[in-house]
Amino acid sequence: MRHLTVLLLMMILTACNEPKPTIALGTLERDRIAHTATMNEVITELPIQQGSHITKGTVLVKLDNTLQNAIVAKARADVAQAQAQFEKLKNGARDQEIAAARAAVSGAKAKLKESEASFKRITNLIKNKLSSQADLDHAVANRDANKANLESAQEQLSVLIKGTREEDLRMAEAQMAAANAVLTSELKKLDDLTIRATRDGILDNLPWNLGERVTIGSPIAIVLAGEAPYARVYIPQTHRVGLKVGDSIDVKVDGISSPLAGKISWIANEPAFSPYYALNQQERSRLMYLTKIQLSIEATDLPNGVPVQALLVRAVK
Repeated sequence: MRHLTVLLLMMILTACNEPKPTIALGTLERDRIAHTATMNEVITELPIQQGSHITKGTVLVKLDNTLQNAIVAKARADVAQAQAQFEKLKNGARDQEIAAARAAVSGAKAKLKESEASFKRITNLIKNKLSSQADLDHAVANRDANKANLESAQEQLSVLIKGTREEDLRMAEAQMAAANAVLTSELKKLDDLTIRATRDGILDNLPWNLGERVTIGSPIAIVLAGEAPYARVYIPQTHRVGLKVGDSIDVKVDGISSPLAGKISWIANEPAFSPYYALNQQERSRLMYLTKIQLSIEATDLPNGVPVQALLVRAVK
């Protein structure tokens, strides 16, 4: 029993005296951005070579826009038609149209007056038995028809004078807004046929060749974003409490003699491996926290995947 106690004490002392890690291992990385195709179209231009440094807004790929240009032209015509209809209703009838409607009313009155005179004449002839019942029926029908035509002409004149109804104006305005919305949507689709970089970085890959028809949703340009890569390392649990976002840390890159300056841009809140409450004190010291350390601009040309070591002993608060 005594020997067992001594052995346990020696293990505890050994654990307490275990050297604190001074480096965090990892690799160089960049954010990978995949630009995808929005339509099944043919690639017409690949203006940038793979591996080139690019800036935000640089054109990477152009797709055939012939069909979409035609769709946009139709959408513009629909907008023009909707605007013209709205303006027509808003401005109301022209003076010439009102004058023509007044003339139609006058003509209808004249015909009605003539048909009424004819009806009276036929009625007198019927009394004297000089005309038939058929002539009287015809005269009545002609008088009633001319009376209806007069009422119709008067209503049309009234509509022109009062102008367009408010409901018709709102309907025309809504149709114009809908046409403009369709045009905006089609213009966005047209613009999406020209693939532009959304961030500065390096054009890593162009999976499709010039002249190929791409499939919708497939990656057509892969960009490694950022002027300089970041070190993706695992910080030991023994250093986690003493580090925070913004701290400066030197990073040693394989193949470069002098360390490069970097700043912590992100630290995971949870360890990468087993939860701490399932481990004893010695095992908890082996927990690792994934961390990103952004390197300075002097690391612009460094490739992805190169092994690095973050020098924790030189961390600056």
